[in-house]
Amino acid sequence: MPHRTFIYFILPSLLSMILLIAVPVFSVIVQSFFVEHEQVLIEVENCNPFKCVKSLSVDQQAGAKLRQEAPLGRFNGINTYTNRNHLAFDEVALAWMESKSLVDFGAKLLNLPFYKALLFTLTYTFIVSPFVLIFGLAIALGVNGLPKFVKGPSIFVSLLPMIVTPLIGSLILFWMIDAKGILGSTLQLIFDDNNLSLKASMPLTWVMLIVYGIWHSTPFAFIVLYAGLQTVPQETLEAASIDGATRWERIRHVTVPHMVPLIIFITLMQLMDNFRVFEPIVGFSASAKATSLSWIIFNDLHGDSKLFGSAAASSIMTIIGVMILLMPVLIRSWKNFNIKLH
Repeated sequence: MPHRTFIYFILPSLLSMILLIAVPVFSVIVQSFFVEHEQVLIEVENCNPFKCVKSLSVDQQAGAKLRQEAPLGRFNGINTYTNRNHLAFDEVALAWMESKSLVDFGAKLLNLPFYKALLFTLTYTFIVSPFVLIFGLAIALGVNGLPKFVKGPSIFVSLLPMIVTPLIGSLILFWMIDAKGILGSTLQLIFDDNNLSLKASMPLTWVMLIVYGIWHSTPFAFIVLYAGLQTVPQETLEAASIDGATRWERIRHVTVPHMVPLIIFITLMQLMDNFRVFEPIVGFSASAKATSLSWIIFNDLHGDSKLFGSAAASSIMTIIGVMILLMPVLIRSWKNFNIKLH
């Protein structure tokens, strides 16, 4: 293909990526170096028939003038990244010096909002992602071995968790685990404890969110892997069977290696999605027990005082976290690609 034709071919996609991805990310990076203007206070004297009282009040006009002159806010450099709400360098150093053990140091880190959110985000990501792959492959293999007249209904039932909107799905489970819900009341009956609540315990809340994440994401892995199973060479499977290979050995040495590209694709998608976990926390109203990096961004932008600089810094660190997670998978894929070429 001539170079000019190739450029014209990719130009629309390239422009879309620049306008919809590169420019917004660059603007977020710039915004992360700024913080909100400080409020301008003026002294106001309020008088009544008996006396006059002086008090401080916010000068709205001066604040509007500041925002008009510097719409991005007040330049703060990298201090937003290092303050207590984010990497908290000073607090981490102090905790390290005062801690008597690594356990004590870890406990103090969990008092800092960013590290508390990071711990749940990583825990959720590294538990949900592999289980989604395992369960997705198991369901795909099971459905693929069913008779044809049963496959259609089985596929439909297997896809139901993915069809349900994430927020709606989390709300349904939230109602089920309530003290008056079917799961919550059943647990109270089993353990004979009317005060037992999944919502009151941080470990149980984490387990509930992780179980929901696996339940909701498994259908995606299932449908991709099920499609991949249709492309596995039947001649190779029959040859392995004739040679005495068991079903497990055929899956391990023939089916799984054939679907490695799909497994890598699902892994990349799951790492990105799970690291940005947000909807279950909101749906379960679980922010008191579990927060994520995406929830921190939402919290900064929620309410009357919108902390754009803080939200921008959290967004950039989330992007960096996703890149770090994806890097080993991408490097492994690139090495395997080069090996096949040579």
